[in-house]
Amino acid sequence: MRLGAHADGHVAIPAPGAERVFLCVFAGDGEVARHELRHRLGDVFHDRLPPLPPGTPYAFRIHGPGFDPDRLILDPWAKALDRPLRRTPPPALGVIAAEEAPAPWAPLPERPGLIYELHVGHFTRLHPDVPPPRRGTFAGLAHPAAIAYLLELGVTAVELMPVAAWVDDRHLPEGVHNIWGYNPVALLAPDPRLAPGGMREVREAVAALREAGIAVILDVVLNHTGEGDALGPVLSLKGLGQPHWYRATNESGCGNVLALERPWPLRLAMDALRHWAEAAGVDGFRLDLAATLGRVEGAFREDAPFLLACRQDPVLRTRRFIAEPWDLAGHAGGRFPAGWGEWNDRFRDDARRFWRGDPGMAGAMATRLAGSTDIFRNRPLTDSVNYLAAHDGFTLRDLVTFAAKRNEANGEGNRDGPEEVSWDGTPADARALLVTLFAARGTPMLGMGDESGRTQHGNNNAWCQDFPLAWPAEDPALLRFVRRLAAVRAAHPALHGTAPLTPETGRWLHPDGTAFADADWAHAAALLLLLEEAGDRCLLALNPAPVPFALAVPPPRPGHRWRLLAD
Repeated sequence: MRLGAHADGHVAIPAPGAERVFLCVFAGDGEVARHELRHRLGDVFHDRLPPLPPGTPYAFRIHGPGFDPDRLILDPWAKALDRPLRRTPPPALGVIAAEEAPAPWAPLPERPGLIYELHVGHFTRLHPDVPPPRRGTFAGLAHPAAIAYLLELGVTAVELMPVAAWVDDRHLPEGVHNIWGYNPVALLAPDPRLAPGGMREVREAVAALREAGIAVILDVVLNHTGEGDALGPVLSLKGLGQPHWYRATNESGCGNVLALERPWPLRLAMDALRHWAEAAGVDGFRLDLAATLGRVEGAFREDAPFLLACRQDPVLRTRRFIAEPWDLAGHAGGRFPAGWGEWNDRFRDDARRFWRGDPGMAGAMATRLAGSTDIFRNRPLTDSVNYLAAHDGFTLRDLVTFAAKRNEANGEGNRDGPEEVSWDGTPADARALLVTLFAARGTPMLGMGDESGRTQHGNNNAWCQDFPLAWPAEDPALLRFVRRLAAVRAAHPALHGTAPLTPETGRWLHPDGTAFADADWAHAAALLLLLEEAGDRCLLALNPAPVPFALAVPPPRPGHRWRLLAD
């Protein structure tokens, strides 16, 4: 049975424990009609009403013990909203969406990947070549100037920070807003601030990106909702029988946890993902705090209902999934299904420690360069999504500029934000980190603006701070360097190989050209990696020490010579 309210008049909504449910129709500033859903099938109240024209605002009223019939409840299956969400009632009204055929979709051709994490509202906010009305929206992301920038950077997939409609958090002071969107309420509806034209605007942007060969991955939040803890607002699911939707735990750290091991929350999550796949035509999803989504009675399980459902769904099993493999209760790295990407925080931290000059890091750095096979055993090495910085933490520029976070502007006494591996370094450190990223086995991911020196002035938890991407680039030389690295990686099979290294395809050397022995790893600082694949040969030389060393380049093959690709 379809859930939610539809243009053909079909209405169905699960409200466990309720006695009566009404659909309320609005026009202008007031309610103009109220229809009781006269039929019930288990927890689902449903009816066939007269057709509801697309664009009709609506909400539900729920009657029964423990329910408040005076409160308007937003349809969790609403596909559009009449305005951005707010915490005070009514939070927003659902809007009847026009019925449309699924967006055409087929997998894009396989090629060496580069993921670019971006914020739709920030990416084009200041772009001089994007018309002002389109800046900061999906229409701006679809503009030829925005797409040309991504193509010049070598991007093969954009990972969009949350775009489902979200609400501000309770503790934010007046005038400060949740910028990132990791506080959703309407999981199927695009936020009106990012997509004033609704799902059609999203669909057109996705089509434009895919036409250029750029896949679209949505960052989705299914671990919690913006209704928060017991002191949070009643906006949607709380008004439909809260105990049936949320766990009494807090692995998300956000006040509630969607109970995806239960039927109705799982149904909502699957319907939401399938809707974005079919209505927008997206290529996949990045799952925020994905360890939470795989927990059953507190323990992470590879056969958790949500993980199994995604793998068997006829639509979703064709799409790409990337997991953030941890939550407040622990780390599940390497335990997601083969073929699912995972954010590799071990790569992030080990690369940073190596280039910061921490002792004894050569072995760990070698493991990350080789594809983190200690984590991704018997899995495609492309499952390792390698990154140096992302939305959650320092930007690349800031992590080599600030030894400690500076989050005072967030109003939490600088107590918020993660403790990070960072240091007061130089621009050369950022370039060294980037070379490491593009040379490693796995799938590289760049944070928005890290290719051009974007800064948040030391704030490593900028979820409520507005730091749009600067145009033109803050560091044009760095931008040129990153473009070159991306082109070099794409052109050289030795750099974008997907198989584990063997003695024939990867050799570890000392700067003088001698081979590494097992006993050398504990004390080595500088190291060389000689890569050979499909007739291609590349040498990576890494020196985190403050003094230079003489490099003994291996003899070239007959008829070949060495040339410098990046320094």
